[in-house]
Amino acid sequence: MAMTVMIVGGGKVGSYLASLLLAEGYQVKIIEIRHEEIARLRADLPVEVVVLGDGADPNVLEAAGIRRAHVVAAVTGADETNLVITSLARFEFGVPRIIARVNNPKNAWMFTPEMGVDVALNQADLMARLVAEEMSLGDMMTLLKLRKGQYSLVEEKVDPASVMVGKMVRDLNLPAECVLVAIIRKGQLLIPHGDVVLQPADEVLALVHASQVTFLATLLGSKSTS
Repeated sequence: MAMTVMIVGGGKVGSYLASLLLAEGYQVKIIEIRHEEIARLRADLPVEVVVLGDGADPNVLEAAGIRRAHVVAAVTGADETNLVITSLARFEFGVPRIIARVNNPKNAWMFTPEMGVDVALNQADLMARLVAEEMSLGDMMTLLKLRKGQYSLVEEKVDPASVMVGKMVRDLNLPAECVLVAIIRKGQLLIPHGDVVLQPADEVLALVHASQVTFLATLLGSKSTS
């Protein structure tokens, strides 16, 4: 059975999210209150997906099938509306997973589990974090974030000046919460067994806790002095 996602807010964010999810085989309902947006939505999406109504009205949510939803995404352009929707979804209808868009960064403090929010998408905060991360990590690339950002799958090329060059994997002074996943050398993927020796320009893939990412980047880069 396909996962059911209910999206409240049919603007550019909501409509694009709906199209992506439909392409991936999800069952989707999108609720939009503005009559002028409905024609556009029904032109871009299957007619049965689009619901005209106030997503902050529990009767509209129930009629649209919220009790069958596995995920609700509140992505309207008004933070107060999104919080009403998340509270209803969690505490009135018991939706398992709830995502909310934060429009004004000053309101981010309100988007908490106590308001029914599992994941708050704060675009300004995400952008700031990405910029800071890119500036602090040099050439390290974040491929995937896990456990709400607690862990990252990262990739970085070993700098020739790194103190890790020439050492066996078993002798590397890696952070406590870090595991090497793979080493790519000249296009070949190597399993990082203990006797594998790191060489300059090896591409290292590692799973690392967020608190240790900068330390790992320092070890692999040219700044390491230990």
